[in-house]
Amino acid sequence: MSQSNTLMNENISMLGSLLGDTIREALGEATFERVETIRRLSKASHNGDIAAHEELVKTLQNLPDKDFLPVAQAFNQFLNLTNTAEQYDTISQHAQGKENPVNFPAIYKTLKDKGISDEEIKKSIEEISIDLVLTAHPTEINRRSLINNLNEVSDCLQQLDHDDIVDYKKEHIMQRLKQLIVQYWFTDEIRKNRPTPNEEAKWGYDVVENSLWDAVPQFLRELNEQLNNTIGYTIPVDARPIHFSSWMGGDRDGNPNVTASVTRDVLLQSRKRAALLFLKDIEVLVKELSMYACTAQFREYLGDNDVQEPYRELMKRLRSKFRKTIAYLDERIEGKHLPVTDDIIFDNNQLWEPLMQCYNSLIECGMQSIANDKLSDTLRRVKCFGVTLVKIDVRQESTRHTEALSEVTRYLGIGDYESWSESEKQAFLIKELSSKRPLIPNNWEPSPETKEVIETCRVIAETPEGAIPVYVISMARTPSDVLAVHLFLKETGCPYTLPVAPLFETLNDLNNAEDVMKQLLNIGWYRGIINNKQMVMIGYSDSAKDAGALAAGWAQYRGQEALIRVCSEAGVLLTLFHGRGGTIGRGGGPAKIALFSQPPGSLKGGLRVTEQGEMIRFKLGLPDLAINTLSLYIDAILEANLLPPPAPKDEWRKVMDDLSDISCKAYQDLVHRNEDFIPYFYQSTPEAELAKLPLGSRPAKRRPTGGVESLRAIPWIFGWTQNRLMLPAWLGAGQALQQVIDEGKMGLLESMSKEWPFFNTRISMLEMVFAKADRRIATYYDKRLVDPKLQYLGTELQNQLEKDIHTILNILHDDHLMENLPSIASNIAMRNIYTIPLNLLQVELLQRCRNQETYPQELEQALMVTISGIAAGMRNTG
Repeated sequence: MSQSNTLMNENISMLGSLLGDTIREALGEATFERVETIRRLSKASHNGDIAAHEELVKTLQNLPDKDFLPVAQAFNQFLNLTNTAEQYDTISQHAQGKENPVNFPAIYKTLKDKGISDEEIKKSIEEISIDLVLTAHPTEINRRSLINNLNEVSDCLQQLDHDDIVDYKKEHIMQRLKQLIVQYWFTDEIRKNRPTPNEEAKWGYDVVENSLWDAVPQFLRELNEQLNNTIGYTIPVDARPIHFSSWMGGDRDGNPNVTASVTRDVLLQSRKRAALLFLKDIEVLVKELSMYACTAQFREYLGDNDVQEPYRELMKRLRSKFRKTIAYLDERIEGKHLPVTDDIIFDNNQLWEPLMQCYNSLIECGMQSIANDKLSDTLRRVKCFGVTLVKIDVRQESTRHTEALSEVTRYLGIGDYESWSESEKQAFLIKELSSKRPLIPNNWEPSPETKEVIETCRVIAETPEGAIPVYVISMARTPSDVLAVHLFLKETGCPYTLPVAPLFETLNDLNNAEDVMKQLLNIGWYRGIINNKQMVMIGYSDSAKDAGALAAGWAQYRGQEALIRVCSEAGVLLTLFHGRGGTIGRGGGPAKIALFSQPPGSLKGGLRVTEQGEMIRFKLGLPDLAINTLSLYIDAILEANLLPPPAPKDEWRKVMDDLSDISCKAYQDLVHRNEDFIPYFYQSTPEAELAKLPLGSRPAKRRPTGGVESLRAIPWIFGWTQNRLMLPAWLGAGQALQQVIDEGKMGLLESMSKEWPFFNTRISMLEMVFAKADRRIATYYDKRLVDPKLQYLGTELQNQLEKDIHTILNILHDDHLMENLPSIASNIAMRNIYTIPLNLLQVELLQRCRNQETYPQELEQALMVTISGIAAGMRNTG
């Protein structure tokens, strides 16, 4: 066993022991023994003891109502503590963190070995642009108070992680750990109410303040030093390789709780948090910059030849401005309309210019070590976060704009826009966009839905340029979808051109993306305003829900290739915006693998990608984790741009076309064409109960009625993750692969897996999903919860799962899943010991709750805790 696994297992054992002590003290020896008995039976069951499994099932079936909650709570909390120990392991100096997470010399050697010159490397570094978009997708189950608690547990593990820690200090830390676990035990794990969009945004600000604010300058400082030592390159202080955006408070697609006033408030709150953070930075610089020596130019800029401490004087002036800015923002948040005066910092340059004056003067006066310390950190923060903290995208569904325009045209008596052909819509839109007169009458009172579209555009118009970087149109299908947004922005007096990005997300939309963008880029008016830059968003969730993961993955790949080609031919710089989730079924996966599975050239316009739900916490929630993540992204982008993956051979494309067609048909035959499937889905998973779990501010469905097509991708994935069938991530893929093998193409599949990162990623993701699936558990859900007439579906799917696992092992030439990743296999196995009891508890709770019109509130609470615990055990939700 590696030193890393030894430390992690020791921490897991210690935290588990403290949790056990807490349970014993809180609920008594009998409850503790019951939990221990369940744990021991689960471990024996996991190791193949059939009698132990039967005893485990019987024990949980016979639990009295009052015992469900404490048992569910025990296993849920253990899994969250396990995740914390595993998360800490990645940054521990005695485990994975013993090596510097920033390791430019390693990627430099890889590039040099392949013949890449220093100049090419420098150019590629200069072009890096990483925009991580924090979304409000409701996949973070844990309450913020519990996340803070677990973060403090991680801090305690770090304090204990020293060889020379003295006994009395260790004792104090252990006491604190015990307190934290007691706090966790006595805190409600499940929110009573859904968070508001404003609360979601606040959570996003907390991630910036508590992690990213320190992580970004630390990372850039370390990278800068390594670049300097390796290739003599210094990242300019005004470079902006990393920045952050957010959908929290701006994503109104299917979320009626995100209104124009919410977006306005979130924008102001974001500015206020930035002002407070920069005020702290300036307070530090007031103390630090006591030096007297400065250039004549700086004296002139300051306008004071007599002041003894010129830098400190300038910082005091900035401090005063930030205090006034915070007071101003408080009044704006309260609804008062006040003008922006010169002593309010509302633009990045108002902060950047004085700080750069200080920086240049310090450098010229020989104080480089001072200039390149806290001052340069603040300058990096200005470039990364700016006075807006994060930029906030606006996203809305295309039909909302179409319906709003129809209402306008009907009111004006010029027809029904929605019924017009695409060419008629385009002609109308271009005419109105070129017109100098307004289209929307001033005193007109539209419907609430149309008014909301117009008010949202008014918020954009009153927001300084750059604070909202893009307007994303979900379910975009035609050029008119993009032009319609531009028309609303014109009508509301937006003084600048806001980029509008179509989001192509269903299988048909991805296949048609090339034609749509070609048409759009051939419109003279449109080409005249975009400055030869275009952002396009690729949706992963809905395409996978629509066609299955394999067909969707190939459609996404081909769609990106086509968009790269169209924009290149038009002389337009394309930025692809990847709407990935945390799970395989929603395009998730490790950063490097994900980036290398994209077509060559897809990162030339920079990387823009969503970070969602619990993935934000796992990847960016602590400064050291964030540094690790940023380093992985930088290395992956450099390698992908300088050593791009091969373009697929024609024979590979033909195989992928066949695989896509076969898998899509198999997937859609079941999901969309079998009338038994929808009732089977609702009975065999806790999807209906998920709606009661207040995960986020957005409803689970786009429409309150309808089947899978109306269900959001997250609860769709979430439900199948809970019952351990993991259906959306594999359905159709194994059948397609086996059919191609039966046609004698095994050798071709093997070469594709070895030589083509895109295909290798599909196989690796399937292997991971299969390792987390559990046929025995899925069968138990069916047996207890599904109408006997529908159980045939479960039997067919479970048999197909077994066949597909065999197919993947054949392609890999392995005897068992995760054979080449033993540490991951070990982690999954260890989690299963605690996840399986939660699955069995969940089935019992679902049956009791579904069979009774009224049931104790504790049962519903326990059910919610099992949902949370299984998500923790699987390390993802949706």
